[in-house]
Order: sequence, then structure tokens, then C-alpha cells
Amino acid sequence: MKKLMKKAPYIWVSDFVYGGIDGAVTTFAVVAGVQGADLPVAIVLILGFANLLADGVSMAVSKYSGDKAEKERIQRIRRLEYKSIREKPQEERAEIEDILRDHGFTGKALESATHVITKDKDVWVDIMMKHEFDVVEEAIYPLKGARTTFLAFNVVGLIPLIGYIFKPVLPVSTDAIFIVTTLFTMLALFIVGTIKTRFTDETWWKAGCKTVLVGGVAASLAYLVGYLLRGIA
Repeated sequence: MKKLMKKAPYIWVSDFVYGGIDGAVTTFAVVAGVQGADLPVAIVLILGFANLLADGVSMAVSKYSGDKAEKERIQRIRRLEYKSIREKPQEERAEIEDILRDHGFTGKALESATHVITKDKDVWVDIMMKHEFDVVEEAIYPLKGARTTFLAFNVVGLIPLIGYIFKPVLPVSTDAIFIVTTLFTMLALFIVGTIKTRFTDETWWKAGCKTVLVGGVAASLAYLVGYLLRGIA
């Protein structure tokens, strides 16, 4: 349990990466589509902020629902295992012996290990959950996960809109703002992508470049659609 609590802060990092990448990609795709269609800056801001709010809420709700369902599933399995231990202790003990035997325990070592495990019902249940259902107890906090996802989506997703927010006071063209926005959005995606390597063995720069590539492809497609549909409004 102590190890689980020490690892818990990294859960928020994964949620931040998840929300941040999606926020930057979808908002920048909106910006690129509007830019391709050569629509007014007001349209960029309207669609951009609508995307931030609506998609941010949608992602947060999905994250909450998914985590809550997984937590309830694990709790249900745990309850069933405790019930089995109470009602069928000999059968459950035999299963522990089979598990240990598969791991090379024999003779007195098998008997001793079985006794130690079955003496602590929490440990007993943990092992049964892992080997029967391939379930490992995790630190799952649905509300905190949803909140982190929503904040990341909006914070990182706001980057593609910053230039357009200040367009009225900037002495530059919309095309120039789009170029600068593209550079800063790709940089944000690269940084968020490198954070993913906290949970993988992938090289940091490869992870960053892949994330930039995903954002670039999505934005390019959105720009192309906007360009092809230019003038129909």
C-alpha cells in the first residue's frame, strides 16, 4: 500500500498528458480548419472556446465514468474473493498451493509459504485477484482524474488560441499569427509528448516527435477541409 501511495502522483501526470495532447490537437485542428477556410478571427475564437469547454467536459466525464467503472469492477472482484475465502477456505487454500507450486515451491517451502499467505486475508485476496482475474489493485481516483484531464485539456488547448485573442492589439496579419501559433502548438505537443516517457521505455525525443506528428496530421487535414470548403458560407 505504501508503494502504491508513493506512485500515486504519477497518475495525475498520465491524466495531464492524456488531456493536454487531446486539448492541443483538437483546438489546433479547429484553428487550422478556420484558417484554411479564411474565416474571420471571431469564428476562430467562437469555435475554439466552444471546443475547449464542450470537449473538455466530455473528456472529463468520460475519464470519470471509466475510472469509476474500473474501480467498482475491482471492488466487486475483491468482495467475491473475500466471500470465497470465508465460504470455501480449503478450496481457496488449494488454489494458493497450486499457484506457488507453479512458481517452483515444493515440500516444506510450499507448506510454509502457503501458511504465511493464507494467514493474512488481504494478501491472500491480492494474490487470488492477480492470478485468477489478472487484476492488480490500483490507486484510482475518478474525480481527481477527471479534474486533471479537464484542466490539462483547457490549459494546453488554450495555446492555439492565444495569438487570436490578442489579434486586435497585435500589428500583424492573421497568417503571421497562424504561423506563430503553429510553432508554439507544436512545441507544446513536443513537451507533453516527452512527459509520456515517464511511463514508457521510449526515447524522449521520439515520443515528442510522434506527438507532434499526430497533431500536425490532424491540423493538416482540418486545414485542407477548410480550404476545400472555402467560400461556401
